Amino acid sequence: MCFSQVVWSLLLAVLLGGALTQVRCLDFNFSTFKKEDEHNLIITEGTTILLNAIQVTPDVANDPITNYSGRIFYNKPFRLWSKSKKITASFNTTFDLKITPDLSPKQSPVGEGMAFILAADTTLPQKSEGQWLGIVNASTNGSHQAKIVAVEFDTRKSYEEDIDDNHVGLDVNSIHSIEQVSLTKYGINLSKPYLNSSIKARVQYDGKVINVSAKTNKTSEYKLIFSLPLELSSYLPEKVYVGFSASTGNAIQTNCLRSWEFHGSKIADEEMLWVWITVPAVLTVFCMFVFYLYWQRKHREQPEDAYPRIEDQIQGSSMAPQKFKLKELRKATRNFNPKNKLGKGGFGTVYKGFLANKEVAVKRVSKDSSQGKQEFIAEVTTIGSLHHGNLVRLIGWCYERRELLLVYEFMPNCSLDRVLHRDIKASNIMLDSEFNAKLGDFGLAHTLQQSENTHHTTKVIAGTPGYMAPETFLTGRATVETDVYAFGVLVLEVVSGRKPGNQNEQSDYNNNIVHWLWDLHRQERILDAIDSRLTKEFDEEGMLSMLVLALACCHPNPHQRPSMRTVLQVLTGEVPPPLVPTERPAFVWPAMPPSFNEYAENFSSGSQLSPFTKLTGR
Repeated sequence: MCFSQVVWSLLLAVLLGGALTQVRCLDFNFSTFKKEDEHNLIITEGTTILLNAIQVTPDVANDPITNYSGRIFYNKPFRLWSKSKKITASFNTTFDLKITPDLSPKQSPVGEGMAFILAADTTLPQKSEGQWLGIVNASTNGSHQAKIVAVEFDTRKSYEEDIDDNHVGLDVNSIHSIEQVSLTKYGINLSKPYLNSSIKARVQYDGKVINVSAKTNKTSEYKLIFSLPLELSSYLPEKVYVGFSASTGNAIQTNCLRSWEFHGSKIADEEMLWVWITVPAVLTVFCMFVFYLYWQRKHREQPEDAYPRIEDQIQGSSMAPQKFKLKELRKATRNFNPKNKLGKGGFGTVYKGFLANKEVAVKRVSKDSSQGKQEFIAEVTTIGSLHHGNLVRLIGWCYERRELLLVYEFMPNCSLDRVLHRDIKASNIMLDSEFNAKLGDFGLAHTLQQSENTHHTTKVIAGTPGYMAPETFLTGRATVETDVYAFGVLVLEVVSGRKPGNQNEQSDYNNNIVHWLWDLHRQERILDAIDSRLTKEFDEEGMLSMLVLALACCHPNPHQRPSMRTVLQVLTGEVPPPLVPTERPAFVWPAMPPSFNEYAENFSSGSQLSPFTKLTGR
């Protein structure tokens, strides 16, 4: 469909919608009631059309008709007033009521009554029989929530406030009338069929004043019973239903509606004005929205954008894992629902998802991420081919509509930092369902990709404050020795339960956690560094070995740091930890290599110092 067709379709829909929703006059006339009229009415259970009339409460021979209530409504609502224009409609309704008392030999007392009602709800209130006239019940009587106005024709003095058992009253959200007038003085008796075969009543409302008139079949002119100012919009919603209610109590009567005519005005001109004012505004907004969608679609459909041959390069590798479609990953993550978000970093956001009924983690690389095309390709083609018990497995990838996505195995216990309740670099160590550690997102792909260069040297300062060795700020390069330093900080985090601290100044190796541990070591209180939450339930000798190993890894002189081979031997208990001085050494650059005696001493003790890697390579 072209743009102009869309616009005209919307215009037609708005105009038709405005025409259909505008207030129309409510106009009908039932001179008598037939069975087929039921489809125009809303009738409660027990209310029936019988003998060309509506029996609002049951009228069944030989059946008890005590304690019943009922309602009938016209099935279309009437727009009573307009909130936007503050205009109230008018209406004029006439109806023929016949209330018949018990004519059996027992001569039960007469009661209770009928009412013409305007209501927000067509539901018959529970327990609204007897004195409640089907209008309200004990819980809604007098409540603003009732939202009902009634003209009652009452045949029983149910309350002390009732003037007699033959009156007309005006009820607003209550059975207690705000106005009531006895019909006796007008020669009208509601429940004496031998005096008048039926009662004809008229209710008129001009938007401000309500008039109620009545007459019998024996008189030709209506007599005004009362006229009262009434702001219906203060009590009723904009749309109401019009109809009747009735009830019997222990005192009984039949409540019959024989005819009903209703004419309600409309406020169509005002509503159409609203439509003609609104349509241009809606069309303007719609046109802007359509243009935005068109612009966005054109940009999405541009040739596969910034990375034209990325798919060929990935699929050309024999090590590439499975390729997924974007729609598969959208479905798996429920369209990247924020509720499925596992974490967020500079690279983008990770979402939990389900693929083939298996939990996965989907990394959606941010378009602003520093991870570009080459890093993405490297991660897919290298990490995807590695299968190691301590590496988070890369399951697959997707590149579509400028979206870079990676699919990993799901780690139910998230990262180590959550177990420690801290936001630290331990977030790169993931924990599976059995709390086995797996490495994830350490830039391993970039390291592997650079492996052809000497010891995978990077060319920019990379790292997290608190983990960076002091020489990094001077050399601007990462080396094997800087990795050992970062590992030492991680060990201190796990053992002490502390954050590593920040490094804000160049050449500042006084990392808070490292500096703190050196001071404890100097005071021969190094075991005080152990996390107090362990409540001394640990192997003291093993903890001492771990803390000394961490200090050795964080030695300010890179030449004095152990190799990772030595670290592994210490962790497995094959050799003791390297010797470290009692006082914290000063950081000096260029770093002095160890003397022959120092090297021999460490070698004989089982430790192995790592010769410092040249700065041109690692």
